[in-house]
Amino acid sequence: MEMKLKCVSGFGCSKPTQMLLNIFHDRDGLPRIILTEPKGSSAEVLLYGGQVVSWKNHRKEELLFMSSKANWKQHKAIRGGISACFARFGDLGSLEQHGFARNRMWSLDRDSSPLPPPLDNHSSVDLILKSTKVDLKTPHSFEFRLRISLSADKLILIPRVRNTDNKAFSFSFALRNYLSGSDISEVRIEGLETLDYFDNLMNRSRFTEQADALTFDGEIDRVYLHSPNKIAIIDHEKKRTFVLQKKGMPDAVVWNPWAKKAKAIPDLGDDDYKMMICVSSAAIETPVFLKPSEEWMGYQELSTVSSSYCSGQLDPRKVLYGFH
Repeated sequence: MEMKLKCVSGFGCSKPTQMLLNIFHDRDGLPRIILTEPKGSSAEVLLYGGQVVSWKNHRKEELLFMSSKANWKQHKAIRGGISACFARFGDLGSLEQHGFARNRMWSLDRDSSPLPPPLDNHSSVDLILKSTKVDLKTPHSFEFRLRISLSADKLILIPRVRNTDNKAFSFSFALRNYLSGSDISEVRIEGLETLDYFDNLMNRSRFTEQADALTFDGEIDRVYLHSPNKIAIIDHEKKRTFVLQKKGMPDAVVWNPWAKKAKAIPDLGDDDYKMMICVSSAAIETPVFLKPSEEWMGYQELSTVSSSYCSGQLDPRKVLYGFH
């Protein structure tokens, strides 16, 4: 591996400073950025796809799922981690599935705006993807910026899309989060109860969630509409709860292929579905509409808290509703 330290002036800071970015090329030749913070947490970001492929807590536990058959060599989206789906989510429309942003090489953004307090002390990287002649089949001109910030217990992604065209356009969007779990049958999602959702397994038919919490006992592929800004993903076996907070992305997508479909997906191990929790922040039902020179901004924050649901202490409820 070739290690490189890159010095950037004013990069992701509230004031112009000199900041070292730890960048190296992995064995497959993909440029990778390592973010670290004093307590020991870390994150790894690929310039290819602008994708987060690792997020570890201070105990060095991996919090993101990565497929055991992930394809790192071909220029295809890598299954796992956190990827940005732009300008399309799913297979609707004329663009490639989940859009083209996750299949492009991004650049470091040297003209990033200052981080607002209290994010200015986070370890951060700013990336940018600009439209090319290949992407103009959309046919629109844009700038897509993505800020990834790491602190002791949080991973924050701030996507921004600016219309640099002379005409308006709209797009759907999602941050596709593959979270690491112990056993999908032991996972429970709270915050989606009573919501309407599109069921992609039923030709996008619309239903209302009847369960008190979402659990898994088979394949699921749903778009929950107008979801709350805070969702709890509870892993009973690991006694750990992921807290997903979001703004500017009103929908939430929950997906797990289960056993039969997992075997049919080339870049997913046969049993990988058991260890992955795919919950995405999204804007799907109502696409984002931008006039010339307008900019859209989203926000996603992932954190973890200890939960002991089996002992009767429903910590996720405290997380969701602020009970003390």
